[in-house]
Amino acid sequence: MKEWNGSQGWTRREFIRRAGAAAAGIVAAPNVITSVALGATKRAPANERLVMGAIGLSGRGRYVMGAFLSHPDVQVVGVCDVIKSRRIGGQEMVNKTYGNQDCKAYIDMIELLDRKDIDIVLIATGDNWHSEASIMAARAGKDIYCEKPMSVAISESRAVSDTMQRFGRIFQCGTQRRSVGNFVFAANLARSGKLGRLKELHAEEAGGLQKLYDTTLPAETEPPREEMDWNRWLGPAQWRPYNAKYYTRGFWSAHTDFSGGSITEWGSHTVDICQWANNSDDTSPIEYWREGDRFIGRYANGAKLVIRTGLRFGSCPVRIEGEEGWVETGDSGEIEVFPKSLLGERKFLGGYPADDHVRAFLDCVKTRQQTISNAEVAHRSISACHVANICKRLDRPVKWDPIKEECIGDEEANRLRSRAYREPWYL
Repeated sequence: MKEWNGSQGWTRREFIRRAGAAAAGIVAAPNVITSVALGATKRAPANERLVMGAIGLSGRGRYVMGAFLSHPDVQVVGVCDVIKSRRIGGQEMVNKTYGNQDCKAYIDMIELLDRKDIDIVLIATGDNWHSEASIMAARAGKDIYCEKPMSVAISESRAVSDTMQRFGRIFQCGTQRRSVGNFVFAANLARSGKLGRLKELHAEEAGGLQKLYDTTLPAETEPPREEMDWNRWLGPAQWRPYNAKYYTRGFWSAHTDFSGGSITEWGSHTVDICQWANNSDDTSPIEYWREGDRFIGRYANGAKLVIRTGLRFGSCPVRIEGEEGWVETGDSGEIEVFPKSLLGERKFLGGYPADDHVRAFLDCVKTRQQTISNAEVAHRSISACHVANICKRLDRPVKWDPIKEECIGDEEANRLRSRAYREPWYL
């Protein structure tokens, strides 16, 4: 069987076969870098380090990779991005950290995943690739830290969760606010019952991405694969001619083939905190409707999820209201509660950095314990966002069965639970 065909790369079936062979010691892989080669006196001993590859090196990818690089028990040996400037920039960042030239740069993630020396991967591609890349990584025997949102469609994140369970992999979604002090305090306050029975959980959606696109742009001259691998950037999305506008942040993140717009952009964080606060990590609202510019979901326990704009305290704020009190907080680290006695002597409970979330993932990789943002938890949170988007796209109410994971008696809505994958990609 032909295993490599230039710009098309390996098919997923061929990759899975190679990964199995590598696990059996059949396929050669690069040597593990020694502590001497690393030239870093503060690094953990080689047998205590987790060897890592990073996939997706835009600003967010470099930021989170930097958090991993700060931990002495992590050793980054490979980086991957379809865009040359990002790929080389990421490689230089790693080499500068370690004081050597040992980090290998890849255009195609399949080559990086084929390395049997790599234990963990960071996936920080565009949303379009999150689910497929996570599934491929799990099949290759890697543990995964994947940026949010974990899927573009409900069927994708369900497949991710099922795959992690099937292969026994550790997965942490990059919903890092579950590891940030002020959000942890707000969620735990609600879970403790001190706010009384919860009435409304307000989740901010991102500004500027409310309009969803499904347009096909005019063709432009496609750059050489070395500069930008258009085929791999598209990945499982439907084929379309190259146009540079597709991979500008404000366009692809509101295009239905590549993302879910304002609701999944911030909702993957804010809805996630509301889910946690409502003890709903294993479920989601059962009906959704629109009220003006807000999308409302009602949980089986009667609490309402309100997806909206206009909350305070920086980006990704949440507000949780109960019959006896409320709490509101955001990325500024500020927090306000009623009654004020609930805050006690606390003044500032923490800020935004992802470091604690990364550290928690690394610890779970070593102990094989489930992470706080594991695949099932993240799937349930992003499913709530996706059903809200279905309500938005159809412009009518939708009823949801969180057990069967289907829209009740609504074939039109159910078709939007998934998206078509182009060959050779499949879930």
